[in-house]
Order: sequence, then C-alpha cells, then structure tokens
Amino acid sequence: MINVALLSRWHVHADDYANQIQQHDELSIQLVWDEDKERGQTWAKELDVPFEADLQTALADPSIDAIVVNTPTNLHKEVILSAAQHRKHIFTEKVLGFTVKDCKEIYQTVDEHGVELMVSLPRLTEKHYLYAQKAIDDNWIGKLTMIRCRLAHNGAVPMHGKDTGWLPERFFNKDQCGGGALIDLGAHPIYLTNRLAGKVKGLNAKMQHTENLNVDDNATVILEYESGALGVIETSFLSHGSPFQLELYGTAGTLLMEDDQIRIKSESLGKNDWSFPDESVENLPMPLEQWVAAMNNNEKPSIKRSDITNLTLINEMAIESNETGCWVTNGVTN
Repeated sequence: MINVALLSRWHVHADDYANQIQQHDELSIQLVWDEDKERGQTWAKELDVPFEADLQTALADPSIDAIVVNTPTNLHKEVILSAAQHRKHIFTEKVLGFTVKDCKEIYQTVDEHGVELMVSLPRLTEKHYLYAQKAIDDNWIGKLTMIRCRLAHNGAVPMHGKDTGWLPERFFNKDQCGGGALIDLGAHPIYLTNRLAGKVKGLNAKMQHTENLNVDDNATVILEYESGALGVIETSFLSHGSPFQLELYGTAGTLLMEDDQIRIKSESLGKNDWSFPDESVENLPMPLEQWVAAMNNNEKPSIKRSDITNLTLINEMAIESNETGCWVTNGVTN
C-alpha cells in the first residue's frame, strides 16, 4: 500500500484526485497539509485523516510514501523540490512550473533522489487523442498542414443572481496562477497539439482581459511548426456551451472531432465522403494509474517529460508574445 499525503485543496481538481485515490486498491490517504490552515483542517476532517500545519513536518513523515500537489501553481517548485529531497513520489496538477528552467531543475532533483514524478495531462490518455494520433501515424490524412484545438467553458461568466462565475476567485490571482485561461484550461489544447503536430517553431498569442479579471479570460495562439504546418489554439473562461474541438487537416484527408463525435474524410482510406469511424481505440491508463505503475513496477509512463516541459515552453513563449505584441520563435522575439 502506498501512503499518500494530500498537499493543498487550492485547485478545483483536488477533490477529484482524492476520490480517485480512495477508490484505488494500492493507495491510501494518510495526511492533509494546506497553505490555508482552515481549509486544510476542514478537508482532513472530511477525509478522516490528520491535518499537519507544517509542510516540512508533513514531508519528513516516514510513513508517507508519496504526495499529491494541488497547491497554487506558484508554490509548485518549492513544494515539489522539497518533496523530492524527502524522497517522496510526486503527482501534481498542471503546470509543473512557470519556466522551462524551473522544470529542468525539478527533473534534475527528482532524478537525484530517485522518485517518480507525474503531471496530470489526462487527455493524452483518452481515445479521442489516440485516434487522432493513429490517423497521423498511419498517414490517413497525408501530410498534416493545419491543426486546430479549442477547449473553453463559462467559469468566469457570472451565474444567475451572482457577480461571479463558478470558478473560485483564486483562479484569477495572477501571482498564484501565473495567468488565466491559457495556462489553465488552454494547457490541454497545448499539450495535445504539441504531440500531434510536433516541435513548435514560433507563435503569436493574444491573451484577452475581457472582464478585467487580472488574468486572461479569452486567448488564442497561432503557431508554426517545424514541419511547416500551422496551428490554432483557442481557450476561454467566457464561453457558454462551447464543445471540445480538435481538427486535423492534411494533404490526403481531414479529421474532425467535436466532443465525442469523430468523422473523417480520407483518400488513404478510400473515403471521399465523411465517415464515422467504428474502429475502437482503447483509453490508456489515466495519469494517476500510470504514476502507481511507475512506483510499483517501474513501468514507463506514456506521458513523457517532453510533454510536460513543452507545455511550459509554449506558455512562456505565449506570455512573451502577448506582452510584446510580436512573433516569438523559440523564446526569441522577432
């Protein structure tokens, strides 16, 4: 049994991870720490486990094997480095760090202390992405020339009778989050398009402050890949009813996804009209499952370090582009 300490309930997915752990035969929640003492005590009481007010005491506890990090993003580096130095395995909410330099420092420390680190990038395990990857790998759409991915919700739209949306106010704290819609929700289109289209050559980003929330609430990134393909990433906290969309355009076909619906038109498959694939592609194990398998059996995760570091790279480049109003190539403004 792997004994787990939950570090903070700050992130909106903290309860989801707690539920996954409770349902897992090989994991057991033993402790809660939170930078907000009152919030942490409440959570610990709900989970019927002790609350520890001091982070270092929690990390030094010899009964704890692993930690789950749901702190504000600006605490990720501090918490994760300290956890690694205490030889605790680490599962963390995205993003790993604000800079590629920070990510490299974290991985160096993790390697030095021999612990497993997993960042939650769940859509890389879902059959929709896997089908799109298969379409590229099997040349169903020919050479990829254009990719578009959109993920948006209405978390910042005021609910009926209220001045705020369902996202907590702390998600608009730039110091804690490092940004808004793009770094949070836009992370999913970023790491998906990184995987599907390859290495990014340059980009231009617009991160809109439509409702003056101190962080971007509506964002678009235009990208050029080393392959010559173009890409568009879209995200928003201000979009009601917006479906998840992933579009691949190539020299021999087109693949369109909208939520759970997939359709393809492919010369390579002899299909010049739209068809709805009946070929089943199974989901891969979720990030938490892959983390457990790496800890217990040294299984190599399908979520790679490059996925995690390149997510941060695109965010860094997008912030620079938005601030300068310029095209940015590999972190260099042009």
